[in-house]
Formats: sequence, C-alpha cells, structure tokens
Amino acid sequence: MTKSLTGKTALVSGSSRGIGRAIARRLAAEGATVVVTARSSGPTSAIRGGDSVVVEGSLAETIAMIEVNGGRALAIPADLEDVDARDTLIDRVVEATGGIDILVNNAGFADYSTIDKMSLETFDRTMEHYTRAPFVLAHNAIPHMRSRGAGWIVNIGSSTGLSPIRPFREYNKTSGDVIYAAAKAALHRLTQGLAAELLDDNIAVNAVGPSTAISTPGADALLPAGYETEPVEYLVETVLAMCTVPADEQTGLVAFSLHFPWHQGLEVKTLNGQGSMPRREPPAWANPNIAPAGL
Repeated sequence: MTKSLTGKTALVSGSSRGIGRAIARRLAAEGATVVVTARSSGPTSAIRGGDSVVVEGSLAETIAMIEVNGGRALAIPADLEDVDARDTLIDRVVEATGGIDILVNNAGFADYSTIDKMSLETFDRTMEHYTRAPFVLAHNAIPHMRSRGAGWIVNIGSSTGLSPIRPFREYNKTSGDVIYAAAKAALHRLTQGLAAELLDDNIAVNAVGPSTAISTPGADALLPAGYETEPVEYLVETVLAMCTVPADEQTGLVAFSLHFPWHQGLEVKTLNGQGSMPRREPPAWANPNIAPAGL
C-alpha cells in the first residue's frame, strides 16, 4: 500500500453499508482517518415502492472492518434530512479530528416511480439528498479546506444523469428513475461549477459514478432482474484517484468507475489495499455518452 492519504481526514456520508462503506474502507487503507456517517448507528429503513423496508448495515460494522485492517475511523451519526444535524456535521468532524481534507458526498435516497405516480414527498427527498445536502456539506467544509491550503470533494454521480441511450430502451419507459437521474445531472453540474470556483484555492471537486450499476443493500430492489452489475472496487479506486491529485492537475471531472481506470491504466486494489483486481474493460452496452477520461 502507498499510504497516500496518511495525515488526511475524510468524511464519507452514507457509509454504514454499500458504496459508502467500501469508499471508507479504501480511504482508510491508504492511511486516512475516516469519519463515517449515516442516519443512525444501526440498520435503517428505506422506502421501496412506497413501502418501508429494513436495510441491513451499521456504522459499527464499517468501523470494525476498517480497524481490523489497521485503519482508523470514528462514527458521527447524522440524518442529512435533519437541518440541524446536516448543518453541524462538518463542525463536529473538525472538532473530533482537528480538520477535514476530503469530503465524499455519497448518502442518498432513491425510490423510483414514474412521474405521474410519484409523490411530492419522494420528489423533495430525492432533491434534498442529491442537491441540498452536498451543497450544505461542501459550503461548510470549504473554509476548513482553505485553511489547510488544499482539499478534495468527491460527489457520487450516476450514468443515469447523462442523456439516455436512443432509441429509448424499455427500461427508460418503465423504470421510474427520471427524478433520481435529474438530481444526479444537477449534481454533475454542481461539481463542475464548484470546481471552477475553488480551483484557485487548490480544492479539487470531482464526481464519480458507476459505469453500469453496483449491487448494494439499498440499490438491489431498484435494478431490473438479470442486470449485470460491477464490483464496487473499481468505483472506489476511481474515488481514491480523485483524492490524491492537486486541483490544478485534476478537477471538474465527471468520471465513471470502469471507464476511468481502464483509460488511465490504474491498478485497482481490493478494499483493504492488499490485493489487486483484474483489469476490467467497460462493457459495450454501457451508456455511449460516457467519456472514458471523464466529462
């Protein structure tokens, strides 16, 4: 392991399971002190088709996985839909660790529904998670990053935020991902605009999304039957690549998990940093609007 993040502090939202947990583990394996956060310290409920279902995973489990690998992590639970919890999260991270160098906006809410059937509550919660929460956390982290002379913000995007494949597939007609996709498109644009604003502060802002989809406890119910998913390690390695390069060398990218490592020739490590994954070429059926080097 290169331990490229030794001395750095990272906050990863939505890190009690799935993509967030994987990112937290990889950043910790590279030496970062990782603050993990989620709505609660234990399993939580998620909305699927209007029904509440229990989604397994906990911050304690994430910390245990990091510590068994020799890493350092601590948990600060925060419901990002709670105004006070959201507004004070960065200050609590800084108070607990002394500063913040890396912010990964991963936490989300997704309950797919076609627009004619979607409730206004679902619309509002989707936009809250993918636009307001990243804005607030970045807004509050920027002064601390400026004081350190550098920083890295990574927003977790999605290929759904790109123009859909034409002619429209049956999936686009029925999946109900339009509002989720619109929120992710907004997050991509926020990323690129904020990157320009913070370039002279040496704060890099990039987005990373799956080239296809990643199987997680929260996402599995949203994926069509038989959909070919990808291992999370490729996305995680792409996130790491966005946390180690100065802003004047790499900022404002919307990159994708299989395309970017393949194009850049990156070695993709396992989550504990101790093994390597095979080179994996992006599938031919991935969204053709994905730029291999990032948008």
